[in-house]
Amino acid sequence: MNENTDVASLVERLSALAGAEARVFVAIAGAPASGKSTLAETLRDRIGHAHPGRVEILPMDGFHYDDAVLRARGTLARKGAPHTFDVDGLAAMLDRLAARDRPVAVPVFDRTLEISRAAARIIDPGVRLILVEGNYLLLDDPDWARLRPRFDLTVFVDVPPEVLETRLAARWSALDPEQAQVKIAKNDLPNARLVAGQSVAADLVLEG
Repeated sequence: MNENTDVASLVERLSALAGAEARVFVAIAGAPASGKSTLAETLRDRIGHAHPGRVEILPMDGFHYDDAVLRARGTLARKGAPHTFDVDGLAAMLDRLAARDRPVAVPVFDRTLEISRAAARIIDPGVRLILVEGNYLLLDDPDWARLRPRFDLTVFVDVPPEVLETRLAARWSALDPEQAQVKIAKNDLPNARLVAGQSVAADLVLEG
């Protein structure tokens, strides 16, 4: 389908879903620093204003493997790449949420600590619209592809590479400049190219 959209149109479309009876899962995918988290928070706030308690966010980043696990596997330098996430855990969480029979505690990634905090957010049974945001939700890879049937609608945030680089530089500005450049060139940008080149088409594309 791959239809272009804007934030206002997306708010209108998702507001209708939040007001319905069924629980709906919307995937918001895009490269690192594309603005997925900001978009998800904007949608939650705007839609939640009209439909209080009926929209919540499930961030993919909450399913990062812990640094201790990545260090033991020799993959800490690639933290943020597809193989550094517990995709099975995310799939299981989506299935728990689909049951809609009780409150569910979900993990949230803490960027200040660089760890996932377990049970950091509660999604109540009354929530109808769940915004699942993350880099690899549409990745054309056997492990990640198992997530797609669980999504009712998919959105891809498409951002030019030069904008991503600027945002990534700002994200890691607290690091030593050389360390930041290595992190961006050896990890973030390869991940961004992977997302751009190997994600399946989304239902909706938001350019920004």
